[in-house]
Amino acid sequence: MQERKNNAANNADASDREIIVSRLINAPQELVWEAMIKPEHVVHWWGPNGFTNTLEKLDFRVGGEWHHVMHGPDGRDYPCRSVYTAIEKPHRIEFCTGGTFKGDPKAMFEATWTFESVDAQTKVTIHLLFPNAQARNLAVQKIGAIEGGNQTLTRLADYVIKI
Repeated sequence: MQERKNNAANNADASDREIIVSRLINAPQELVWEAMIKPEHVVHWWGPNGFTNTLEKLDFRVGGEWHHVMHGPDGRDYPCRSVYTAIEKPHRIEFCTGGTFKGDPKAMFEATWTFESVDAQTKVTIHLLFPNAQARNLAVQKIGAIEGGNQTLTRLADYVIKI
């Protein structure tokens, strides 16, 4: 019982460490899922407006690694390394960015993407959990993580109608 209370307290305390963005996409869940997991699709829409990607590795399985470089409109390269920590086809994908396992203190953040079928459309929700409020606030203020998440979902929505 005490463990359950601690988990509930930890979840309640997470609000200052998280970012949540979602969007309804006019495409079936299986198609949106495919666009998220297949390298030939991800490179075309991943990231905020103005970014392009070079995919180095996408080993889509629990424990598999995803390595890519985001090329920013500012001319800078942003290498990204993630490890998949949970996959529930076609509903949920979890990955740890900058670390190697869920709860890794070295992680920049943990991401959970959910895909929910809603009247022949798909509601996609991105939930990012940072190690502390300072890291979350830095991502919001310096990187524009909330707007970037919304732009990424818009790019995904625009992409899937083409495939």
